[in-house]
Amino acid sequence: MVGVRSRPPLRLVDILKALPDAELDSLVTRLGVRIDPAKRLDPPAQIARALVSLPDIRDPSRLPQPSVELLHRIAEARGTLVVSAVPPALQPLVERGIVFARSEGKGHVELLLPAAYLVQLRSWEGEDPRGIRALMAQAPFETVSAIAGHYLGRPATPPIALSLEPAWELLGDAEKLAEEIDKLSPTERRVLEGVEQLGGEVDTEELLELEREPLRLRTASGATPSRRGVGFSLERRGLLIPVHPNRHVVPTEVATIIGATRNAEREARREQVRTFVLSGDHAPRRARFSQDPAPFAMALALAVREPGNEVRAGIGTPKSLVAKLATRFGRDPAHVALLVSLSRAVGLWDASAISASAPPGSLALHELGPLLFAAWRRGGAWDEARSEPEMLRLPADQRDSSASGVVRELVLEALRDLGESRWIPWPSLEKYLRTDHRIPGVERLLRRWAERVGVEAIAPMEVARRVILESLPALGILDLGEDDAEAGEPLIALRLTPRGRALVAGKAPPHDGAASKFLDTHVLRLGPTAKVSSIFGIFGFVDVGRAAETLDLIVAPQTLARALSAGYEADSLRQRIEAIAPLPETLSRTLAAASVVVGRGTFVSASGFLWVDDANVRELLRTRRSTSELFLDPSPQGGLLISPQVDVDRLARRCRTVGVEIVIEGQVVRARTMPPPSSNPSGAHRKSSTRIPRVEKARSGEE
Repeated sequence: MVGVRSRPPLRLVDILKALPDAELDSLVTRLGVRIDPAKRLDPPAQIARALVSLPDIRDPSRLPQPSVELLHRIAEARGTLVVSAVPPALQPLVERGIVFARSEGKGHVELLLPAAYLVQLRSWEGEDPRGIRALMAQAPFETVSAIAGHYLGRPATPPIALSLEPAWELLGDAEKLAEEIDKLSPTERRVLEGVEQLGGEVDTEELLELEREPLRLRTASGATPSRRGVGFSLERRGLLIPVHPNRHVVPTEVATIIGATRNAEREARREQVRTFVLSGDHAPRRARFSQDPAPFAMALALAVREPGNEVRAGIGTPKSLVAKLATRFGRDPAHVALLVSLSRAVGLWDASAISASAPPGSLALHELGPLLFAAWRRGGAWDEARSEPEMLRLPADQRDSSASGVVRELVLEALRDLGESRWIPWPSLEKYLRTDHRIPGVERLLRRWAERVGVEAIAPMEVARRVILESLPALGILDLGEDDAEAGEPLIALRLTPRGRALVAGKAPPHDGAASKFLDTHVLRLGPTAKVSSIFGIFGFVDVGRAAETLDLIVAPQTLARALSAGYEADSLRQRIEAIAPLPETLSRTLAAASVVVGRGTFVSASGFLWVDDANVRELLRTRRSTSELFLDPSPQGGLLISPQVDVDRLARRCRTVGVEIVIEGQVVRARTMPPPSSNPSGAHRKSSTRIPRVEKARSGEE
């Protein structure tokens, strides 16, 4: 069970003050923090100043990868995450004073990430790059200092991360943010709405035009806004964030609130399109129905854990692996690539996903669909404006996001307006989208973004087409249909699935609640309530079967035998399988038979085995003082086991002292009784030329 708290994250100093004295002293000793009793600041405040200066939060690559994934999950939960048990990846974060835990009762633990860490954590591929947190984390010092000073009510003092905590308490809360926007003056609101109409991003010249500012302060890099203008007033409130070198971005959370008031203005323009869609039946002749992406994403996560499918963290998924998985499961490579990217963004491919105490391991299978949809909607992992949409294929410093996130929201708004349970012709939806007042601004943003990153510009409607025809069907949101056309391309129609209607409306999608069960003696069909961690727990002894609307796993006697040979205990196998579904009788008997011990063998290291047919000779070698240490006791009948690290020369020499010769491959071994020949090449040549014939004669005479 995992929950997200609605209250804002606690301040770091407040958390440190709430710690017991023993834990606080241990943290100080562990991190080597020096407390100065002469300062007016109390010890928790001094410790907080030292903690926010540590490099681990600004450079998470210094942490273990499972700990980084857990840190991202807590940050996505706005700094407060409730888990059913303490995750193993929590220990490095607690030791460094980054994350704190406290009991919530009923076996639950609340993980706390202070706001001072949230505002400086580096953005990751699963986060919205235009969100308030991501923009503040990369904003220049002058901007974050102005934001902190505005909400503090006084000039901000270093460390700036601690000064930003009051600002994040307001900006990170949707209700308080809406109240702050309502307090804006008419001029400030007009400028903010103007930027939102232009796609949520403007350059400095356009901002000054919206401000109607006649004064132009110019530097080497171009026009500079006045520190007394409307733009700076919005900037110090955190409602308009400057991005180097010449851009000003409205965060996604602010654009959502500002844009909500303009929906009524475009209703009249869209009424005609809505009437056409709702008045007739546009059902196509052929349809391709979408499936829940959760079972297939789970199948991909299991398949990639097989030997030979390793993927390195932080870089793009190899195209050869995507093609291999697409061929194996019979899916479209573009759909596979999308689900692969989103699965990696939510941590489903990480080793820490096996933990049942934190997401995604603590989630049920039906909860993966909304998780993947939320990751796609944030836009940090997939960008339809690029020819290679997976963001991990780019170097970390070149993952500049486009304005495709605005197009996503336009498409989802249109689907909410038009898509009840009817088929919508694509031309009608396209016309509906073109009437939106933000399309010209988005087109301008896409063109500037293409010039900035050095790619070919793409039209907003082409991005919308990719979202409709590729992304949303892969996520199980839309069904697609086709009708024959008299000329040209076929007519395309689309319809929201029941799952899609729920997700677009911000609700949990419905599921049948069926339990996992064995269809026969070998096929385990996973139900929507199966835990992700339990599925990963049986990965070592199951094979991935059919992955469609549901996921089937093959649990056959041969897979169980393979697991037993790999070292799994029969009782452990039974517990792991029964955590998902009751075992059928045949598999239960197989495991019961496998757990029966019919005998035991003891492994003994030996360098060889000496066959000796005569029992008296064996007893002689085993009991004499000069030879007894050469053999292991007891030895099997018919010979003697030679002790480890006993070479042939030593064996032959010792045995010859009691009158026993050693024969190897039909030749009697002659032990050396004198030191090796001299290292002089000439001397060595003479000795070898005179002694070898004598040895050969002796062997031939004996034979």
